Amino acid sequence: MMKKLLYLIFLLAILPLSAQQITFTESSGWLESAFVKWTPLTGADTYNVYYTGGGQTNKKIDNELIRSYGSYFRADIPGLAAGNYTITVKPVTASVEGTGSTTSSLTVLPQDRTGFAFDGGRVPGGYNADGTPKTGAVILYITQNTKNTISMNITGASANPCVGLQNILYGIKKGKDTRPFIIRLIGNITDMTVMEGGDITIENTNNASSYLTIEGIGNDAVINGMGIRLKSASNIEVSNLGFMNCNSTAGDNVGLQDKNDHVWVHNCDLFYGDAGSDADQIKGDGAMDNKGSTFITFSYNHFWDSGKSSLLGLSEDTTTGLYITYHHNWFDHSDSRHPRVRFYSAHIYNNYYDGVSKYGAGSTMGSSLFVEGNYYRNSKHPMMTSLQGTDVWDEAGQKNNPGTMGTFSGEAGGSIKAFNNTFDTDIATNNMRFVAYGDTNPLFNIAGKINSTTDFDAYVVTNREDQVPSTVLSFSGANTYNNFDTNASFYVKNLIIEQPATAKNKVIQYAGRVSGGDLKWTFNNSIDDASSTVIAALKNALSTYTSTMVAVQGETVAVVTSQTLSTDTDNNQTVSADTAITPMIYTWGGDATDATVTGLPASGVSFVKDTTAKKITISGTPTANISFSIKTTGASGTPANATGSITLEGVVTPPPADLVHNFTEKGKDNSFYAITGNLATNKGTVTYNGLTLTQCLKMETATTITYKTSKASTLTLVFIEAAATAIVDNIAYTANGGIISIDLEGGNHIIAKKNTANLFYMKTVYSGTLGLGSKFETSKLTLYPNPATNQIFISGQDIERVDIYNLLGILVKTVDKNTQTIDVSNLPTGNYIVKMTNGEGTVTKKIIKK
Repeated sequence: MMKKLLYLIFLLAILPLSAQQITFTESSGWLESAFVKWTPLTGADTYNVYYTGGGQTNKKIDNELIRSYGSYFRADIPGLAAGNYTITVKPVTASVEGTGSTTSSLTVLPQDRTGFAFDGGRVPGGYNADGTPKTGAVILYITQNTKNTISMNITGASANPCVGLQNILYGIKKGKDTRPFIIRLIGNITDMTVMEGGDITIENTNNASSYLTIEGIGNDAVINGMGIRLKSASNIEVSNLGFMNCNSTAGDNVGLQDKNDHVWVHNCDLFYGDAGSDADQIKGDGAMDNKGSTFITFSYNHFWDSGKSSLLGLSEDTTTGLYITYHHNWFDHSDSRHPRVRFYSAHIYNNYYDGVSKYGAGSTMGSSLFVEGNYYRNSKHPMMTSLQGTDVWDEAGQKNNPGTMGTFSGEAGGSIKAFNNTFDTDIATNNMRFVAYGDTNPLFNIAGKINSTTDFDAYVVTNREDQVPSTVLSFSGANTYNNFDTNASFYVKNLIIEQPATAKNKVIQYAGRVSGGDLKWTFNNSIDDASSTVIAALKNALSTYTSTMVAVQGETVAVVTSQTLSTDTDNNQTVSADTAITPMIYTWGGDATDATVTGLPASGVSFVKDTTAKKITISGTPTANISFSIKTTGASGTPANATGSITLEGVVTPPPADLVHNFTEKGKDNSFYAITGNLATNKGTVTYNGLTLTQCLKMETATTITYKTSKASTLTLVFIEAAATAIVDNIAYTANGGIISIDLEGGNHIIAKKNTANLFYMKTVYSGTLGLGSKFETSKLTLYPNPATNQIFISGQDIERVDIYNLLGILVKTVDKNTQTIDVSNLPTGNYIVKMTNGEGTVTKKIIKK
C-alpha cells in the first residue's frame, strides 16, 4: 500500500513538468541540417529531440547532438536530405517523457556538390549525394572530454581497440576498414595527447572504397591550436569547422600535403594561426594549402583576414592531371594567395574577394587558371601572372621592371583566362590594376616600355566557351593556357554559374560555419581593405577564445579550468648598445601553479622568479639579440604562453648555423627537426666526417621528419645502405655511397620512407650569400632623414629585404628586392624598428616617424 502511495505522489509531482511547454528561441533549416534552441524547463533532467521529414517520422536524434549553454539548450541535426522538416523537443524527468513542443516547418537546403572533387561520380565523405549518411556509416562523436579516450576497433589496425581520435585515424590509415566514417566534433577541441606534428592527420592509402567525413556540429565547433593534415587520402570531406591559433609543425589550418584525391573542404571558418618564423607568417602559415593532390574542391569557406590564404602546388613539376576548384569562398580582407598556383589547372568561380590588400589569384609555372564570375570589392590586383603585367609594374618608373619587381620568387609565368568578373572599386583605397590581353588603353601600351599583348594579367574572353589561342604566351617561360575548361569530359564546360553580384550575396549568407559561426567580427573597410597587418583586437579574441557550451547531454560535466599569464609591460623591446632594457614583468594565475622561462638567461639578460607573488621579472643589459618564451604549468587547465624579444639596435644578426642531427648522440631529441619513428642500434656502424655513428632512425611507414627552413638550404642525409632511398617533399631520392644531398627552397619540408633504410645523420646548411661578403657592414649602412616625414633613404650596400615593425612587434611595411627609398607617409606618428636583410644577415635600426 505504501509503495502505491509513493508512486502516486511521484506522478503528481511530475505532472506540472509534463504539462509545461517548451519555449523555442530560434529554429531554422540550413544546408543538409537543421537546428533548434529552447529555454530550459525547471525540473527537466534531460531532453529527447525528434524530427519528422525526409521519409522519417519522429526520428530520435543522438544525445550528443543536444548541448546546454546555461541559459539555453541547442540541438543540431546533420545528415538531412533537402526538404521540409519539423523538430519536436520533449522534457524528461526520472525517465518520464513530457509532451513537449514542435517547431513550425523548417526548410533544409542541399549542399552545392560542384567541382573536381566529384569527378567520375565520386561523393567524398561519409554522406550520400543527397546529404544522408552512407549505408553502414560509423558515426563518432568527439568532445573535449572524449578526444583522448574514445575507443573502437578498426579493421587492419596494428592493435585494437584504437584509443583516442588520432589513434583511430591511424587505424583507418591502413586502408583496410572500408566502412564509411563520419567524425563529428563538438565544441572547442584543443590539442590531443596523440597528434602528428601538432595536427589531426588523415590517411587511408588512397583506397577508392574508403570514405571519411570530419565535421563540426552546430555553429561553434572549433579546432583550436591544431590543423588538419591529409596524406595519401581519398574521398575525404572536411566541413563546418572553425580553425584558430594553429601552431603545428606544418602550420596550415587545412593542409593537403601529398598524394590526395577527391577531397572536398567546405563551409569552414579560417582564422589566424600562431605567427611563424618568416615575416610573411605573422598571421600564421597557410590557411588552406594543397600540394601533390588532385580532384579537389574548396568551397563556401570563410577566410578571415588570412595572410596567405591558399598555396596550390609546390614541386609537382608537371601540368598534367592536376585539377582543383575554388568556388563561393569569402576572402574577407585576406591579403594574398587566392590562390597562388603552380602547375595546376584551377577553376576559380563565384568567389567574393572582399577588401583584398595584396593580390587575388596568381599564376606561375605553367598553371592554367579559369577565373570567372567572381566579385572583387576594393581588391588590389585581382589577377596576376608571374613576371609580367601588374606583377612587375613599377609605378614610380611607369614601366614593367622584372629586375626589381615581382611577387612570385622569379618563377616562370602561367596563364589566366577570365570571363564575366565584377570589379567594384568601392572606397578605392587599394589602387586596383588589371591588364587584359590586347587592351588598347594607352596606360597599358607605352612605347619602349610595355605592351598589353606581352605585359598582361589575363586573357579576357567575350564568350565563356571561347578558347585561349596557343599564340598567347606567358612573358617568362612562354607557357600557354591548356583550355581544360572546354574539355567535354569535365564538369566545367557545361556548368551554369551565377552572376557575380548574386554569387556575392550567396557567399555572404552561406560561407563558413552554420549561421556564420559563433565568433562574429566586423571589419573596418577604410583601414582593413588596404592593410595586411594583424588586427590586434581580432588576434586577442582568438587567443582568448573559450566555448560557451556548458555540457553535452549524456556526458559527465567537466570542471573547466584555466591558467593565465599576463603582463602590462612591453615584451618586445629595442635598445641601443650598453643600454639596459625596461624590466619586463609577467604574472601567472588562475589554475597555474608555476611558470618556466625558455631562452634566458642569455647575453646579459636574466630573470628572477618570485613564486609567492607568482611573478617573473626580466632585466639586464643585452649584448646580442634575444628571444624568449614563458609557459605556465599546473595540475589542471590549459597552459598559457607568452613570447618576447630584445633587439640590440645596429647589431648584425648572423644567418642560422648549420642544423645538424646525430642520432647516436641525440636520439630523436631536436628542436629543429620533429622526428617520429623508431631508433635502432643493431644496424651497423657508419663513419662520416670523423664521426663514428652507431644509432639510427629506421625508415619505416610510421617514420616522418618534418621541419621548416627560413630560406634556401641544402639537406644532407647519411645512411648505412649505399643506395638507400627516401622521399623528401614528395619526391623520391636515391643515395650515392650512402649520402643523399638535396637543394631545397625555403619553407616546410617532410622526410619519409621510400624503401626500408636506416638513417644515421642529417644536416641542413643554409644557402649563404648574395655575394656581399664583408662589405655588408653596419657602419656603412645608414637611414636618413631620422626623424622622417614622408620618405626614408638607405645609404649603403644592396639590400634584399626591408621590414618595418612598430614597437608592439607588428610588421607594418615590407619592401622586397633592392631599394634605396621607402615611402613612410602612410605610417602613424611614432617610433619604428627597421630591419634590413641580405644573405649575410640582418641590420636593425630605429627610426622616428613625425
